[in-house]
Amino acid sequence: MMKKLLFILPALVLYVSSSAQLTLPQPSLKAVVTQTAGLTDITIDYSSPAVKGRTIWGGLLDYDQVWRAGANSSTKVTFSEDVMIDGKDVKKGTYSVFIIPRNGSDWSFILNSVATAGEGNRKDADDVVNVKVKPTAVPHRERLAYSVVDFDNDKATIQMEWEKVRVSLPVKLNTTKQAEANLNRLNNTWRDYNNAARYALEVGNHDKALGYVSTSIQLTDHWWNNWTKAQVLNAMGKNKEAYEAASKAKKMGDENPDGFFFKEDVEMALKNWKKM
Repeated sequence: MMKKLLFILPALVLYVSSSAQLTLPQPSLKAVVTQTAGLTDITIDYSSPAVKGRTIWGGLLDYDQVWRAGANSSTKVTFSEDVMIDGKDVKKGTYSVFIIPRNGSDWSFILNSVATAGEGNRKDADDVVNVKVKPTAVPHRERLAYSVVDFDNDKATIQMEWEKVRVSLPVKLNTTKQAEANLNRLNNTWRDYNNAARYALEVGNHDKALGYVSTSIQLTDHWWNNWTKAQVLNAMGKNKEAYEAASKAKKMGDENPDGFFFKEDVEMALKNWKKM
């Protein structure tokens, strides 16, 4: 019995030692930020170091020296569609990111076409964008962080913050051109035409919106496209017709209440438009 116990015990200890894994926080944490602006997904993939009481600018990072804009491997930005930066066309794809901090003058924000480029092997000839950006003071941020802010269908801004500094890279989007191309490939369904009408209404093209929604209703008469038509007519100043279309939308929606997800909006519009 004793011999058998001595035989099993080492195997048991070996199994526990080989299978146990120690997981601890890393000095620079992995981060991925994705934001859709218009029809473009902007994704920033980076590692986030901490200040840890150190002097960052002019200390840990020398002024006038290229920095990989993060820790560990290259910081990368990916655009799902073509964009424009500093007046230059930037094709959809992934780019490595570099920043050159400077003391008392504008910094450089660089995108390089070699996604895996590092500080030691980056070539100026591969830079797609090299933009002068003005650093601004912000409250202390312990860990480096990227974000995409101030975005709409036409533009977005990529921001990097670390320690007490922020630098920003404006990005111009091609949403209108991309949307027009998509509209030329409409499927012959009421939902597609209704969505096209809603977009045309949003960008202020009321005549096109009315044409799209009329086709949608011809394909399938639904509360949703009647509600879209009501909004288009209201934007065109045709209040009586708008009220009639909204009334029809409410009647059809009340007949199928489970899917009537704009019920409150329709009822509010009817209340307001009746006064007009």
